[in-house]
Order: sequence, then C-alpha cells, then structure tokens
Amino acid sequence: MPEIVLSRAVIDTNVLFEGLTKQGGASGLIIDAWLEGLFRACVSNALAYEYVDVLSRKLSETRWRKLRPVLGTLLAQAELVIVYYSWRPISPDPGDEHIIDCAMNAGAPVVTYNVQDFRLAKETLGLVVMNPVEFITYLAKTPDQTS
Repeated sequence: MPEIVLSRAVIDTNVLFEGLTKQGGASGLIIDAWLEGLFRACVSNALAYEYVDVLSRKLSETRWRKLRPVLGTLLAQAELVIVYYSWRPISPDPGDEHIIDCAMNAGAPVVTYNVQDFRLAKETLGLVVMNPVEFITYLAKTPDQTS
C-alpha cells in the first residue's frame, strides 16, 4: 500500500459542490487552498466526470457557465490518478467506490462530509478519511509541502 501523504487529497464531490456554491466555510477554504496550490488534489477520470456531471445537473445553466472555467482550472491543477487496482465493493454507497479506488491508488486521504460511508474502507484498508474541518485544520498546521 502506498504511503499516505496529507499534502495530497481526494476531494469528494459533496465538498467540491459546497465549496463552489456557498460562501465561507471549510469547503470554500479547501477550494481556495486547491486554487492556491496549498495541497495537490488527486483526481481519477471517474471522479473528474462525476464533478462535471453533478455540477452541470445541480446548477442552473447560468451558474454552471460561470463555474465551469473554475472547475477547469481546478482539474488542470489536479494530479491525475490512474486506477490500477480496485477494492470493490467496500462502501455502502456504490457511488463512493471510485473515490476509494482513487484514494487508495494515490495513497491520499479522502476529504468528505460522508465520513460514515467510508468507515469500512478506513477499518479494513487503512484509508485515511477526514471531514473538511479536519483537513483545513491539518493544512493550517502544516508547512507548504507541495514544492
């Protein structure tokens, strides 16, 4: 299993959506930190497609048109993770399986509001799972490691 590096993270879609659509809060700080290069977001093809799918469906056409370039910038700064091995099924939510695969292949923690959905992966695979406040707190205490 790869070593976990907390200056890298897999950002769940629920965190991305909230960070792009609500003022303030931990999710917004995570998006700002991602844009500033304070950590490296790890994204697989499946996760990138999910980001686009969820935002394009849940936002009005006007808001999606405004946020699409921001998402493009975020994805351009992300580290593409090739999923060589899958640990399925491990989550009670089948929609989270690709996030676990991405995180395990990247050796990076998952940042999510749905911590409970990742409990089994945490217990059996050693996956590191953090909520947004925990991740922001960690970033605030850690010197810049992205260089």
